[in-house]
Amino acid sequence: MSGDILKTLNANVSEADPELWDLIKKEKRRQKTGLEMIASENFTTLPVLQCLSSCLHNKYSEGLPGQRYYGGNEFIDQIEVLAQKRALEAYNLDPEKWGVNVQPYSGSPANFAVYTGIVEPHGRIMGLDLPDGGHLTHGFFTPSRKISATSIFFESMPYKVDPVSGIIDYDQLLTSARLFKPRVIIAGISCYSRALDYKRFREICDEVGAYLVSDMAHISGLVAAGVTPSPFEYSDVVSTTTHKSLRGPRAGVIFYRKGVRSVNAKGEKTLYDLENRINQAVFPGLQGKINNDVLNLDNSVVSCGPHNNAIAAIATCMKQAKTPEFKAYAKQIVANAKRLSDGLQSKGYKVVTGGTEIHLLLVDLRSVKLNGARGESILEEIQIACNKNTVPGDKSAMNPSGIRLGTPALTTRGLVETDIDKVVDFIDRGLKLAKEISAKSGPKLNDFKQAMQENEEFSKKVAALREEVEKFSENFPLPGYPEY
Repeated sequence: MSGDILKTLNANVSEADPELWDLIKKEKRRQKTGLEMIASENFTTLPVLQCLSSCLHNKYSEGLPGQRYYGGNEFIDQIEVLAQKRALEAYNLDPEKWGVNVQPYSGSPANFAVYTGIVEPHGRIMGLDLPDGGHLTHGFFTPSRKISATSIFFESMPYKVDPVSGIIDYDQLLTSARLFKPRVIIAGISCYSRALDYKRFREICDEVGAYLVSDMAHISGLVAAGVTPSPFEYSDVVSTTTHKSLRGPRAGVIFYRKGVRSVNAKGEKTLYDLENRINQAVFPGLQGKINNDVLNLDNSVVSCGPHNNAIAAIATCMKQAKTPEFKAYAKQIVANAKRLSDGLQSKGYKVVTGGTEIHLLLVDLRSVKLNGARGESILEEIQIACNKNTVPGDKSAMNPSGIRLGTPALTTRGLVETDIDKVVDFIDRGLKLAKEISAKSGPKLNDFKQAMQENEEFSKKVAALREEVEKFSENFPLPGYPEY
């Protein structure tokens, strides 16, 4: 191999692609100088980043450990088994009663694999409605459109929160489930700030003969640390991402029950058959490539295999989740979220459900005559990242009334309650500035943004507040590589 080729293969991205390198550095600076409050985001650790950029990226490994369709997987098998073992240990699960698949690429494919494995096409599922705090993959659709693939390939019916309290209406869920007779009920959230009553979900599932699938993507780190109720005691299947409160890589994991599912009046046992169904749904069902001789087909089936670099990163993040430092971190996430909720309410903002028990909260901006889009826009301009979000009663996900705020990323950077007080002040000042701008810009969002950025009076106020936020944020370190 010539020296020039060798140099090209081993060049740093800063040398090989300066244009891209410049953008990466800008993103690093944005993260360092801003306050990341998107509830589903976090700053992962250096060990996780090292796994993701390792030689493990290079290997194909369709199949499960010991059952691969390619050679050369001796060490890949050991890594995946280690990830499986640590995932079970992180949640104190008995391997005789629980199995785990660590191959899903993220939470959405993980959920779809679960439905594919245990719900027949056009079978029935129930999940929390998106405007009430549920997730797209729990079956969201509108009167005019099937939004999620889940609602395209399965028949879904939402359950709702009480419109006054914002708390899940379990009695109405039971009534709806009796009529709908779902195959699966999903206990999971995307923007719901209270702990779920898994025991009640189990009772409802038992009455209607449904599987209980708990999607703990948002709270998986809190569950591992024991600071929020665990879904495992009552669930048949538990799915999760690993990059939110768990602070791992962008990946998905599925836990499934093993052993006895039920015993009838005659003492006859029914066993769980979830292991093969879920594993085969992940591969070859949704993410795999196998040779034609395996399926006895004339043509090969083509797609892609597990991301071994991400599986290694799952292994190391699950190890971290067992440490005392992680447990202290998870407790601080919740403490920070409660402080944030209390602080905003003290300034007159309405928090849906009246508070939070986990890592996030939902602010209903109708209480201050703003909407979610304006709230998100002004906060982004002052370097506070959040997302607009529906609140109970909203008619359109495209025009939501609230903003969702989370504390995992801020807590990773070392913020504690007294620092959150300063964050509350920044948010309050930003939203008050948004009201001031709205009064002059009129009802259109584009006019609001234009006034915010181009009106000299407003742009100066925005710039001054942004500078304060950036100076504050720079006091807190980011984990990972210093430059990128």
